[in-house]
Parts: sequence; C-alpha cells; structure tokens
Amino acid sequence: MIDYARVEHLVRQAGQMILDAHVTSEQVHTKKSKTDFVTDYDLRIQQYLIENLRPLVPEAVFFGEEKTAGNDGRSCEKGFCFYLDPIDGTTNFVFGYHHSCVSVGIALDGRIIAGFVFNPYNNEMYRAVRGQGAYLNDRRLWTENRKLGEGILAFGGPIEAENEGLFFEILRVLYRKTGTIRSGGSAAIDLCRVASGSNVCYLQDRLSPYDYAAASVIVEEAGGVITQEDGSAVSLEHNCSVFAGAQAAYAEMSEIVRGIVNKK
Repeated sequence: MIDYARVEHLVRQAGQMILDAHVTSEQVHTKKSKTDFVTDYDLRIQQYLIENLRPLVPEAVFFGEEKTAGNDGRSCEKGFCFYLDPIDGTTNFVFGYHHSCVSVGIALDGRIIAGFVFNPYNNEMYRAVRGQGAYLNDRRLWTENRKLGEGILAFGGPIEAENEGLFFEILRVLYRKTGTIRSGGSAAIDLCRVASGSNVCYLQDRLSPYDYAAASVIVEEAGGVITQEDGSAVSLEHNCSVFAGAQAAYAEMSEIVRGIVNKK
C-alpha cells in the first residue's frame, strides 16, 4: 500500500523549492530549441523526488522529464511507475509568470492509479486516487456537464511547425464557438482546471506522458473525459495529443475537430 499522504507531502516540499528559487541566467539552459528551457531547479527538484519517492516503492521505475540519476526515462507495462514533471511550465518559471506546478503520477501495470499536481503559487494541491474521487485541497471536485459556450477553453500551442496552420484553424473555429480561450503554459494545471470546472475543455496536439499522467486521473475522478484526438485513451508509452473536458463540451469539441481534420 502506497503512503499517499507521504507522496503529497513530498510534492508540496518540491513546490516549496519552486517558491524559494531565485533564477539567474546561468541556471537556465535550452534543450531541443531556444524556447525549450530546463533550469537547474528542474534537475534539482526531479532528483529530490526520485530520491525520496523511491523508498516508498523500492521496485518502482521512474519516467521523468529531465535527465537525472535514477530516471529510467521510460514507462512500464508491469509494476509501479512514477511519472514526474518537476516543473510543468518551465518557461513561465523562467520569466517569473507564477503559473507552474509539480506533477507526479503513479501507474500500476500500465494504468494511472493516482495523481498529484501542486501549484505552489496559489497553494493548490490537486489530487486523486482512482476510485476515491478528485480533490482540490480539501474540496471534492465534480465537473459540471457544461457545453463549449458555457466556459473557458484552454489550449497548449502546437509542437511541430507543420501543424501550426491546422491547429490555429481549429482554435479559430473553437473561439467562435466559445468566445473565451486561454493558454496558461502548464498542461497539468490547465487539465486540473478542467476537473475543477475553471476550464470547460483543454486541447493540445502533442504532450509527453509525464505532462498529463497525474492530471489524467484527476480529470477522470472528477467526472470529466480525457482522450487522444481520435477518442482513444491517452498513452503512457509515447507522446500523444490530449483532449479533455466536461462530457458535453468534450463531445462538441471532438466533433468540431474531426470535421475540420476530415476536410484536409
């Protein structure tokens, strides 16, 4: 039995490391592109999480965003796996935007069984254990079944340049349907805000499993829907598109996107 209270405590401690950070240019590095940032704090927080979570489940493997000691960099179909995003919203973190979080998802035999997403700037701990509901701090979450025009649609930008035209065409149509869109820069937070009802939907053309693993169970335990663009389950094995929302809004969004994609 995993000590989920201990996991939550460690995630909160990792969030405190974000609050205590004083980022300098020497601590900011790039990965695949000039806008794909990693900081010394990303590495430090992930290392902290691995070192302190491992004793809770010694046999577990770790699939984290950053290259640190103890990170297996892979998911697993059998046994326990921790999906770690030490700072989801690193660009926000670098520029002092104060919209970032720590995300820890726990899978067993290839299925997410628990998730913790902590936004330290607002002291918001989103958490869920499968079958036990989703919570924001001590408040039970349940997604109101609203339509697209009844809430905020959140999105993450296109990853690949060749997808920009199609992606922004989809956004244009969805904007006309909703009238209110946001791009927060943290997929985990935006997905959790689907669970809380602050966002009625969320979409992004490609994310990595550690981006959405924790939030996926929070969305589902709150009664929301999260899938890939084609309606299949989000993958824990590889990058994929992510569509999430209240059931009615999700259905509308999916129908609109399919209609646009099928015309291409």
